[in-house]
Amino acid sequence: MTSSTDAAAATTAGSGTIASSNSNSTMASQQQEQQQLQHQIHNHLAAGQQAPHSPNLGSRIASVAIMGLTGVISRTFLYGLNDIEVKGLDRFKALLDSREDPERRERGLLTVSNHISVLDDPVVWGVLPLSYAFNPNNLRWTLAAHDICFANPTFSAFFTAGQVLPCHRLKHSSHGGLFQPSLTQAIRLLSSQPFTQPGFSPSPLTSPVTDLATPSAVDIPDPFTIGTLTYSTTGQDSHPAPSIYTRNRHSWVHVFPEGLVHQHPQVDLRYFKWGVARLILESEPAPDVVPMFIDGTQRVMNEERGFPRFLPRIGKKIRVAFGEVVDYEATFGDLKKRWRAEVERVRKAEEAEAAKAAKAKGLEVADVKPKMLLGDLPEELKYSEEAQKIRIECARRMREQVLKVRRELGGYEESDPTFGEASTWAPDRKVKAEKYKSRVDGSEINQD
Repeated sequence: MTSSTDAAAATTAGSGTIASSNSNSTMASQQQEQQQLQHQIHNHLAAGQQAPHSPNLGSRIASVAIMGLTGVISRTFLYGLNDIEVKGLDRFKALLDSREDPERRERGLLTVSNHISVLDDPVVWGVLPLSYAFNPNNLRWTLAAHDICFANPTFSAFFTAGQVLPCHRLKHSSHGGLFQPSLTQAIRLLSSQPFTQPGFSPSPLTSPVTDLATPSAVDIPDPFTIGTLTYSTTGQDSHPAPSIYTRNRHSWVHVFPEGLVHQHPQVDLRYFKWGVARLILESEPAPDVVPMFIDGTQRVMNEERGFPRFLPRIGKKIRVAFGEVVDYEATFGDLKKRWRAEVERVRKAEEAEAAKAAKAKGLEVADVKPKMLLGDLPEELKYSEEAQKIRIECARRMREQVLKVRRELGGYEESDPTFGEASTWAPDRKVKAEKYKSRVDGSEINQD
């Protein structure tokens, strides 16, 4: 599964042609329906009613079945057909046990690992006993390639039930980037309602897509602002919004911040993309962060494997290591303070601008506050120099935590320090192929 995205902002494909009248008519009808739902949710919230607790029964049954059967298959494959070594599992199970009741969770759980095979997720979760497999409410959410896992309605339904969020990759989609809606969903899954950015007022209900022909990142509907139980990643598709359900508060999210399959001979790590920094810094409260390290699945599904290519190889040595919960304050505390200071700076600037605008219209300027939801950033917080520096450093420190687990597992050469820099991998960005040998280290790369 592919993890969070590159540093580039979410961009859109400018449409050079006008959509057909039938398409526009359909979308206009959908927009009217969304506006009606918006009015209904406004009345719902005005009456003081709570957000829904969980999806419907059918969705819950599908999730139990898919997550459970996937867990059984993964565990059978790991322990029945391969040689598996796991370290730190008892500690990790104890952490999961402490989170079994969603109502008692105090923060989300973020696990972060290297990415060496297309089988990493879900196969590595086969290390968990089967007693965990049929309880999706205490299992991971992750992000996966929209163009593969959500390519058609069948795939979309399957992976949605498997607790996967659709992630657009910039190499395949103009809707990819650091600020796409699925990253917002992941941040909110790690957090709890109400999803109000610290220092800001709750965002008002707004209209959905404003431009039917060329939806942009700004126009993409948000379930908390249009009042539906779904969200869109393109302005035209629709996916269930898991974070709106209160049972998903402080969920477990797993990411692969390398953003692609990287099969290095010494299982060294590429630089981590900035999406992981958003999850670490923007989730409220700060999540428990657990680094992981995986080795061996690259031999199960090596990128150079021959016929039959679609079959995983068996009899391989697989190692999975769970690190300790990161000391958040010691590792990220200073970055969190810098992030909050940057948020406060932007808040004051927007508050002053809002007050100025209100005064010009002869309106009351007291208690004017900008409106912003958790995970929904204004342009200044997306692209300011300070915000970018914070994300770069946060991703670098997270990578060091995963390397620490690799080092403790033993048997590997020390990591090349240049691999942690995005600039090191610039030559690979010129390669148009989806599967290729890295120009940097000769490793097998899969962005398919």
